[in-house]
Amino acid sequence: MTILVDKLFFGEGPRWRDEKLWFSDMHGQKVHTVDVHGNLQTVVELADDQPSGLGWLPNGDLLIVAMTKKQVLRFDGSELSVHADLASLASHYCNDMVVDHVGRAYVGNFGFDIHNGAEQTTAELICVEIDGSARCVDNNLIFPNGAVITPDNKTLIVAETFAGRLTAFDILATGDLTNKRTWAELPQGAVPDGICLDAGGGIWSASPTSNNCIRQVEGGEVTHNIELERGAFACMIGGDNLYILTSTVSTPAECRANQDARIEVYPAPFPAAGLP
Repeated sequence: MTILVDKLFFGEGPRWRDEKLWFSDMHGQKVHTVDVHGNLQTVVELADDQPSGLGWLPNGDLLIVAMTKKQVLRFDGSELSVHADLASLASHYCNDMVVDHVGRAYVGNFGFDIHNGAEQTTAELICVEIDGSARCVDNNLIFPNGAVITPDNKTLIVAETFAGRLTAFDILATGDLTNKRTWAELPQGAVPDGICLDAGGGIWSASPTSNNCIRQVEGGEVTHNIELERGAFACMIGGDNLYILTSTVSTPAECRANQDARIEVYPAPFPAAGLP
């Protein structure tokens, strides 16, 4: 294990682009890039919200999930604007997101107030079109979180964190989803938070409850298991490396007090595939 970056507040939404890892420091309210040598640069700061999921439109504009306002923001390299307002569709704070090859985004949300002990409820997966219009494409997911799209652009797989499973859908030409099914159940005690897809057909799931990052193939067989010293909250493959975003805690106040989140680097047995 190599520590690429440390002293973050809470890393989320890692993406590999232009030979750099892009990620949100959620409780630091910034989006950063870091190269393989650990050189950190701030891309943009959200003055009054927490960034989470990231993605890009075909023209290169960066999309950012603004969690508490339930918005998808658009950053053109100089200015932030609201790309989509999801307040009327999302039950609670928005979180991770995957953006497809035409610029259509799929955004999950908590569904309930996890940090204040609210009763668990189901949540929506929201589809945001390239023009910013949005609709719910599934309303019966248990904390929809990280998501991937297969290389043929035909299947979306979303992590249902508190159900402990990866759930797949067929993607229709309209962007709507059909044929909902379980892609894999995680081992007992593990839950999928952020996920990424590799060229061997496996999905890596960062599991904060079991302090590991697990690779599974469809059906649930575990082929690789990286044991960690702390919770794993997100992961992404870039080049020959698997980047895992870890933290000792996840609650906002403790993250800001501790500032001990980091990005760890491990060898990746397969290159990245599909999206993000």
